Amino acid sequence: MALTPTNTPTNPNKPEDKRKEREAAADDVLLREVDEAVRQEELADVMNKYGKPILAVVILGLAAFAGYLFWDGQREEAQEKQSETLTSALDQIEAGNLETATTTLQPIADEGSGGAKASALLLQAGIAMEAGRTEEATQIFAQIAGDGDMPQVLRDLATIREIAATFDSRDPAEIIERLSPMAVPEHAYFGSAGEMVAMAYLDQGKQQEAGTLFAEIAKNEDVPESLRSRARRLAGLYGVDAVVDVDEVLEESRAPQQGAPVQ
Repeated sequence: MALTPTNTPTNPNKPEDKRKEREAAADDVLLREVDEAVRQEELADVMNKYGKPILAVVILGLAAFAGYLFWDGQREEAQEKQSETLTSALDQIEAGNLETATTTLQPIADEGSGGAKASALLLQAGIAMEAGRTEEATQIFAQIAGDGDMPQVLRDLATIREIAATFDSRDPAEIIERLSPMAVPEHAYFGSAGEMVAMAYLDQGKQQEAGTLFAEIAKNEDVPESLRSRARRLAGLYGVDAVVDVDEVLEESRAPQQGAPVQ
């Protein structure tokens, strides 16, 4: 005979059980509402205390960002205009209109900055040299070389042009002092600077130093071939072997001279 169970299982369909479920659900909703109200109250307190400073920081950040975008746009526009002006001046130089090119370059030379200003001044100095105004050109080269706001590579170029324009009137020691930092194989202007330093050594009677430097120039493949060939001959003249590829030198010596008839 089966025993009658003593515990009656919960019947979800009974009214009492449904009531308990509704009460539990209502409690959950109430707790969530209370929790949300507490969070909103805390947020309101924070905004009351710090809302204005936070808003000020956000506004300042947006204003700074907008200012940067405007400045960047203005800078790009100015750079484009300067580039167009430099291109126009180069076209005028190629056409032989040197004085017109000088006038075209003047606004950048006066009000430009950085590489654009240096380029404009270098072109003006080159025009002055072409016109025989060596003193004026030298002053412009010196201005570029001494301006720390201009790119170093253009300052070095200006220094080389300045020394080259006045080489014969300068003390050899000054030439060596100013150009020695560039008269090294790693420098972009090693060939030009090295050749002038070597010539200054010769003026001082230092043939060994000059020959050694000529040999270094002759062996450097980054130097233009015309300068390497000249340096090779000068190095040999002062007793320093600068020949790296004998076959290349022999071929060069057998090559017909420009304008000479071919046998």
